[in-house]
Amino acid sequence: MSLAVFHGGIHTMERDTPQPETHDTETYDIVIIGAGPAGLFGTFYAGMRHMSTLLIDALPEMGGQLIALYPEKYIYDVPGFPKILAKDLVKNLIEQALQYNPTVRMGEQVTTLRYADAEQRLLEVITTCGTYYGRSVLIAVGVGAFAPNKLPVPGIDEFEGKGIHYFVKDKSIFHDKQVLIVGGGDSAVDWALELHERARKVTLIHRREGFRAHESSVRALHASPVEVKVFYELRGIYGNGQVQRATIINNQTQETEDIEVDAVLLSLGFKADLGPMKEWGLPIDKRTIPVDRDQSTPMQGVFAAGDIAGTTVKLDLITIGFAQAAIAINSAKTFVDPEAKLFAGHSSSMGGQGH
Repeated sequence: MSLAVFHGGIHTMERDTPQPETHDTETYDIVIIGAGPAGLFGTFYAGMRHMSTLLIDALPEMGGQLIALYPEKYIYDVPGFPKILAKDLVKNLIEQALQYNPTVRMGEQVTTLRYADAEQRLLEVITTCGTYYGRSVLIAVGVGAFAPNKLPVPGIDEFEGKGIHYFVKDKSIFHDKQVLIVGGGDSAVDWALELHERARKVTLIHRREGFRAHESSVRALHASPVEVKVFYELRGIYGNGQVQRATIINNQTQETEDIEVDAVLLSLGFKADLGPMKEWGLPIDKRTIPVDRDQSTPMQGVFAAGDIAGTTVKLDLITIGFAQAAIAINSAKTFVDPEAKLFAGHSSSMGGQGH
């Protein structure tokens, strides 16, 4: 498996064995592409609206970026949870999404989205494993396939998998380690705060004085035991089969410093690629699909929610994705069934599992 990390329903995953071709003759009320938070909540809400639903994702497991990049990271901005581990939020979302027995296809890359009829009322979704049909489609693929940003310094390639990390799947591997974190965004700051209680020592270096993280997190960082070194950059990683030492440089004074480290976490962000979706005929603006107030795209019957949805005010928050998914599903319901109400009522009055 390569280092590239994939999120959403449109991206290729390396597999040990080819997936069998799927023969599915059902026409679904809605096909949801992407099993991240927005896609999972959309799947649940589609069940609430009694829509037959197909959920597709290229990843082998549901959860999208939360599972692929930081399952052990706490999330603080989901209403109702002072904090919750990403993997626990995903567990709850999956349980919620599967209540109405949707069809789920994991490990399938969507290669083509097009109309199957001249009236443009039936959509054809072609994947690496088969062809599916939907009366509507919700695209909830985040912002594409992710590959970590790297640094062109000695030792990075040599020690990947031997002390160099780009994301954290298991916090226990940092127990009693001397950890160096490189970066100045939310991920770098959050991991410094997460790991300092289990690591022997955590050092965070950032090339500038200002951080691109939430103000509350930065205040907590400076109040923590983490050694914070601003105006410092990584210049090399060294060791004997495993990371043992890092060279850092002060970009103001040009003085270098060698520090002993057992692990280096490079929190430098990720490059995103929309892959085959760029060929679907949808307009793409800054890696997002423009949507109207009802989350509809310029392609009739196709809606978008979450990070992929290009809105006038852009906030890439999980809570925003939930709200957009609910709007998109209600809009799709009225598209599929013009006699249906846009808002069928609150969940407490809709009641009942299954249909």
